[in-house]
Amino acid sequence: MNYKYFICIFGIAASLSANAQTTIKFNDPHIHYMGRVAMRDSAAELSWSANAVKVNFSGTGVSATLSDERSDNNYNVIVDDSVISVLHPEKEKRTYVLASGLKKGKHSLELFKRTEWAMGKTWLYSFTLEKGSKILSAPPMPKHKIEFYGNSITCGYADIDTTGQDRGTSPYENGYISYAAITARHYNAEFYSISKSGIGITVSWFPLIMPEMYDRLDATDANSKWDFSKYTPDVVVINLFQNDAWITKMSDNEQFKARFGTTPPTPEFIINAYQNFVKSIRGKYPKAKIVCILGSMDATRTGSPWPVYINKAIDGLHDKNIYTHFIPYKNTPGHPNAKEQQAMADDLIAFMDENKIVN
Repeated sequence: MNYKYFICIFGIAASLSANAQTTIKFNDPHIHYMGRVAMRDSAAELSWSANAVKVNFSGTGVSATLSDERSDNNYNVIVDDSVISVLHPEKEKRTYVLASGLKKGKHSLELFKRTEWAMGKTWLYSFTLEKGSKILSAPPMPKHKIEFYGNSITCGYADIDTTGQDRGTSPYENGYISYAAITARHYNAEFYSISKSGIGITVSWFPLIMPEMYDRLDATDANSKWDFSKYTPDVVVINLFQNDAWITKMSDNEQFKARFGTTPPTPEFIINAYQNFVKSIRGKYPKAKIVCILGSMDATRTGSPWPVYINKAIDGLHDKNIYTHFIPYKNTPGHPNAKEQQAMADDLIAFMDENKIVN
């Protein structure tokens, strides 16, 4: 081969390679997932509220290839720690430009799932970096790890519905500004949220209760079990009983009938159920500090028996690393709005700091 010809061909090939886009498959070790995420054959399956995907890269832009079960989910697109847009994936598999035209250099990208698993699953197939970009090492693990078990309050149900209609559909739910997410960011903590609107410990607004769901990878599949060795939180926060407080008084409710028949549960039954759930969490995380909170809806209204039930349940465990804390009743209709979620986070952070729960 002519030497000059060889040099020419080699130079063209190198130039094309340098300008080609780079595809990063869903299972690439440079990608960091937050929350319980199922790794399927061709995609990562995101379903839980606050599931997040993080990558670091050097370059000017990045896209993602996704599909959504019902096109009912929303994601914050976060570049260099700032929310720049909201992504609403369609059912069809498509590639979405997440960021473009960035200054050359190192950047971080995060996709944060604002919506809970009731809105269906999203599948992430790959990221694509713009020409001349390259993937960097996965983001370092934060020092702290927190896990939340909660209901609609923790999911951020209707927290961005400013009309007062308290709508819980996906356009009005933003788990990124829930008290749980705000608290986690305050401590720069990894954050898992095992939460579902309407769920309780003894009864829910649907046929599933938290003791039946808490150990699932796919919340919709009873045979899908989470491997608790994959994530060991330093702190577990439990905010449950708001739904129990309502449904245990509604003898005509179908879920009341299914769980209790015609007789309301006794205080002893309720206390025992809560205690058993906390025991289950303690069994998974022997060294974690557990914070059992309640609030800020009417289960903490003055005179409510539900904080008393929680105190009695925890007193009976004789565990110095389990705490109780009750966030005051917000005394407004509906679910906590953005301002009230912030107030809850401020209250919880103050309690955790006072008790040196996050070290």
